[in-house]
Amino acid sequence: MKKAVFLSVATALILSAATIHFNEAPNNVQRVMPGKGNNVVLSFYDAIKDAKESVVNISTKKRIKMPAMSQMPFFNDPFFKQFFGPMFRNQIPRSRIQRSLGSGVIISSDGYIVTNNHVINNADEITVTLPGDDKEYKAKVIGKDSLTDIAVIKIDKKGLKAIKIADSSKIKPGDIVFAIGNPFGIGETVTQGIVSATNRNNVGINTYENFIQTDAAINPGNSGGALVDSRGALIGINSAIITRSGGNNGIGFAIPSNMMKNVVKKLIEKGKIERGYLGVMIEDLKGDLKDVYKHKYGAVIVDVTKDSAAQKAGLKRGDLIIEVNGQKIEDSNDLKTIIGSYPPGKEVTIKYERNKKVYTTKVKLAERPGSDSSAVEETLKGLEVQTLNNQIRRMYNIPQNVEGVFVSNVKENSAAEKAGIKPGDVIIGVEDMNIKNVEDLKRAFKKYKGPKKIFIKRQGIPLILVLR
Repeated sequence: MKKAVFLSVATALILSAATIHFNEAPNNVQRVMPGKGNNVVLSFYDAIKDAKESVVNISTKKRIKMPAMSQMPFFNDPFFKQFFGPMFRNQIPRSRIQRSLGSGVIISSDGYIVTNNHVINNADEITVTLPGDDKEYKAKVIGKDSLTDIAVIKIDKKGLKAIKIADSSKIKPGDIVFAIGNPFGIGETVTQGIVSATNRNNVGINTYENFIQTDAAINPGNSGGALVDSRGALIGINSAIITRSGGNNGIGFAIPSNMMKNVVKKLIEKGKIERGYLGVMIEDLKGDLKDVYKHKYGAVIVDVTKDSAAQKAGLKRGDLIIEVNGQKIEDSNDLKTIIGSYPPGKEVTIKYERNKKVYTTKVKLAERPGSDSSAVEETLKGLEVQTLNNQIRRMYNIPQNVEGVFVSNVKENSAAEKAGIKPGDVIIGVEDMNIKNVEDLKRAFKKYKGPKKIFIKRQGIPLILVLR
């Protein structure tokens, strides 16, 4: 029986194959050596030489405070003291300098440079080296946006060569591209590849993603460098790689130049990015979900935040958002990007499907929680906080019933550090005022002068500190 079955299947395959007509490629191909007989060398040197002059090296320094000796469990051990003695305490450094390298791209002749936020974030000192120039220039941060991983810095130098910027919406998979940067700190390097894909999102690197994927070799130190087309025009800012070894595996991502321009313009004008906030958790319309909706595109609401703009406008869990201000919403990334492009306070018209019927509502967008992570920097130097949101709660396992602001960074030797506030703390109160968001904290610091009681939760444990 097994043999009979095998033969019948084989016969069926042969009969089926006989009906296929392949689209055959011509066989009369001719192989020619490039430039044969003309003494010509194929090169993109002239195309990218100007772009190379616009890519800089960035080095940063950050002072890392070492734990106090009293915090080391073995220090007070008698056996330890017997061999090392009390003088050993003074020989252990109390801090160390963390150094890192990256790249940046000159976007104006008067010293503005764009790079990745992760290249310069929390750095105490930023130094820029120009191509062909050994002089080091101190840079100051103009603005940074962690949600797109873009930052703008500036050096005091005129007459710089600003890179030409292309329209990134015009690029296609298969286009030849070059990555220019400073991998591993060895110096200016150019690598070649192609555009592997466009509009890559849900990669899990940034909150707002619309990456260009490329196989041009991108390695540590290339971050913030340029991805240019075969004309030498900027199409993206190299940002990240997917790797298991730490080196290049041919999967690199760049932030499109159009997104970069939009963010950089706002950072230079205002020093920060203000984004509208709807207050919903969303996901793509896919799989079996497509069977329960009339529309086959859009973003599905899976949760609505209490007292959010969405809840006030009547949006509910299960609604399918298909349009915002006349713009079609293809997926959840579309909705996130479009809503984020509007400022807080902007009223938008949202079209959505509910129970296979289409409805329209107007929504006045709120301010995105934590959109300005340094919102209280001017009030309390060194303390960076964000209003608690669902993303932070999931990342740090903070319960929904805890309200307050999340401490993302505390600068060394600041009033906050001296008070004992640490990154990861949630500030829930100041004196007799409950803290629910960044604005509450700013008002509290202005209201209460001098030493004040700060109520926090640290890994679920309530604590009280005194801020002087």
